[in-house]
Amino acid sequence: MGLKYEFTDEIMFIAGRTLHRIRRISNGELGGFIEKENNLSQEGDCWVNDYAKVWGDAQVSDNAQISGTACVHGNTKVYGNAEVYNNAEIYGDGGSAQVFDNAKIYGNARVCGDAQVYGHAKVFDRALVADSAQVRGNAKVYGCAIIYNDARIYDSDVYDNARVYGSAFISGNVNICDNAQVYGNACVYNNAQVYGNAVICDNAEVSDDAKVYDSAQVSGNAMVYDRAQIYEHAIISGSVHIHGDDEFFGDSVIQ
Repeated sequence: MGLKYEFTDEIMFIAGRTLHRIRRISNGELGGFIEKENNLSQEGDCWVNDYAKVWGDAQVSDNAQISGTACVHGNTKVYGNAEVYNNAEIYGDGGSAQVFDNAKIYGNARVCGDAQVYGHAKVFDRALVADSAQVRGNAKVYGCAIIYNDARIYDSDVYDNARVYGSAFISGNVNICDNAQVYGNACVYNNAQVYGNAVICDNAEVSDDAKVYDSAQVSGNAMVYDRAQIYEHAIISGSVHIHGDDEFFGDSVIQ
């Protein structure tokens, strides 16, 4: 099989590296900038376009598309039918970040460390997915949301749509799944579980093995922690603290 692209004489310098603009051999179409051939596979329909840049040990393969002014670098992989565009950045930062399947990373979003984004997931705006976090399925992470440590944002069913947005902060061994939403300045951390159609919003905190599920809602300045469970249609709001072995369910309203 012949080569798909070649280097042109146009270069740019970034992070102490020399990047070369590429050109598609079949039709002369100019692409973006890569440091070396290992950055972009000569097989498949993968491409680096516009002023996008790929360098270091990063690998773009299969049908993945990098465009706009996006940057992919470090020990990272973008493959499958994944798309990275606008000003998005994928970087290793001591790890091996991966974006694959039909995932899309765009806006000013960043994926770094050992994070993985895959399935039909979308990460955009100024969202950050870092460390060993995973965003998968139809999940969406956007706004200024931060997902890191071992947090997992995902869907249990093809029709689900987990969302984390606003300035939400998710960390630790956390699961946000199904149709759950976490937004505003809400924080979910330390082994907490949020699933079903649950909503965590405003300045609420859910942590330390607590569970919020079904169609429950935690809002305001409420704190749910230490194994507490909120489920069915219960609403927890205001500045209340729910903890220990507390359980609220049904149509309970605590505020």
